[in-house]
Amino acid sequence: MNLPGAARHRWTFLANLLVLGWLAAPCVDGQATTSPGERDTGVLTGLDVLVRDNFQPLAGRKIGLITNHTGVDRAGRSIVELLVKAPDVRLVALFSPEHGLKGAVDESVEDSTDSLSGLKVYSLYGKTNRPTPEMLEGVDTLVYDIHDIGARFYTYPATLGYAMEEAGKRGIRVVVLDRPNPITGTHVFGPLNDRDGLSTAYHTVPLVHGMTIGELAQMFNAERKLNVDLQVIKMEGWRRTMWYDDTFLPWISPSPNMRSLAEATLYPAIGMLEACNLSVGRGTDTPFERIGAPWIDGRQLAVRLNSLGLKGVRFVPFRFTPTASAYKDKDCGGVQILLTDRDAFDPLETGLSIARELKNLFGDKFEFDKVNNLLFNKDVVAKVKATTAPTTYRPLWQKDLDDFLARRAKYLLYK
Repeated sequence: MNLPGAARHRWTFLANLLVLGWLAAPCVDGQATTSPGERDTGVLTGLDVLVRDNFQPLAGRKIGLITNHTGVDRAGRSIVELLVKAPDVRLVALFSPEHGLKGAVDESVEDSTDSLSGLKVYSLYGKTNRPTPEMLEGVDTLVYDIHDIGARFYTYPATLGYAMEEAGKRGIRVVVLDRPNPITGTHVFGPLNDRDGLSTAYHTVPLVHGMTIGELAQMFNAERKLNVDLQVIKMEGWRRTMWYDDTFLPWISPSPNMRSLAEATLYPAIGMLEACNLSVGRGTDTPFERIGAPWIDGRQLAVRLNSLGLKGVRFVPFRFTPTASAYKDKDCGGVQILLTDRDAFDPLETGLSIARELKNLFGDKFEFDKVNNLLFNKDVVAKVKATTAPTTYRPLWQKDLDDFLARRAKYLLYK
């Protein structure tokens, strides 16, 4: 290859990096987060472990499977396909969560039929949120395999909780195939909810809980006294400090508007505001990375938010026209949110600060009280509403957070 001098030097530099393996390792703040040996294997999900062990934990069982398009092994094979072909396993029922079996529906989900297995797919996000006795007929084991994102108001953990309640009443075994918490198992933020049992607040945990779905299942079972015969098939190779891009697992959008790890990281902050009269970017190419409304002056908002010095984020004035959801087809002023340091980012400080500044700048045009529709903590919302100047909110919930950390310690499966 005949290259000019400068280009040749750049090519040589990149080639050397490839040989050394440095370009293959994900980096955080310029530091490789895994060693060459770890790059060779990556993380085995609970499904990968089940496949490797030839489905022995399910031998002789009649399976009701709760899953969606994220239930795939490391080779990209669907868990439905794998269980249909598994030795000494009988798949008898399928259940889908919000967004349906294929993860493509952004509204109430109807029952359907799976073309691969020929089984009826019962929706657990439509006429009912829990499996009925008729749906569970002939099932002796419920298997759950869905990729979660680590925020309390994401509905997939509630789907598991409701299924566990019904399984506990009927002596049905529950097997959870564990998957990574994509925003780490160490980041825990925010107040606990003052209501539970809801699809967006199933159990009393912080907004960002730092637990895997298997760990949550253990907590649900013990603290809600569900009396479920529960087995968690643990991952191998996952550490609590890992972000999803440290696992070498492919990103499969768990819902139509959760398209990247950056969006999952910002989601607790921006999703918390979605019940208010804001577009959070649904119907655009970067949902949860922007907010806007026709009544927002984006420059004014960006200046105010950047002046707060919130860690790990910057705000850029932005105009956009969403094609779905709030303010569909309307020109919106707002801000694009740039994630600059995910480890320093505090989603609760950020989300509540945005809400406060929207109230301060635009008054009653912003429906502030609806923050509580997803935060579920009236005391915190009232105290934030009463503040007009920059403040640190963590002391409002620190004691409850400390109590939660002590509670959750007994359910953790990984270091």
